[in-house]
Amino acid sequence: MNVVWTPEARQDRADVWNHIAADNPRAAVRLDALFSAAAARLAEHPRLGRPGGIPGTRELVPHESYRLVYEVERETVWVLALVHTARQWPPVRE
Repeated sequence: MNVVWTPEARQDRADVWNHIAADNPRAAVRLDALFSAAAARLAEHPRLGRPGGIPGTRELVPHESYRLVYEVERETVWVLALVHTARQWPPVRE
């Protein structure tokens, strides 16, 4: 399976990197490596995560503070978002 990070998920990942790296660049590298490893596992085992809060999605927790939200479509795993576990997910819509 192919794993594709959507532009929104790539931005989430960059935001996490920038936030963590401002105080601890080594921690940012380690955390980003966890995100990469989780995505690589999804290529082999796309149903690894639990059913997500949005129908049709799944969620994998690569670190206790972050979850990858993704969906599987044919031969592609689409990473939709990288969300801090303290944040409301799915977001509340008005």
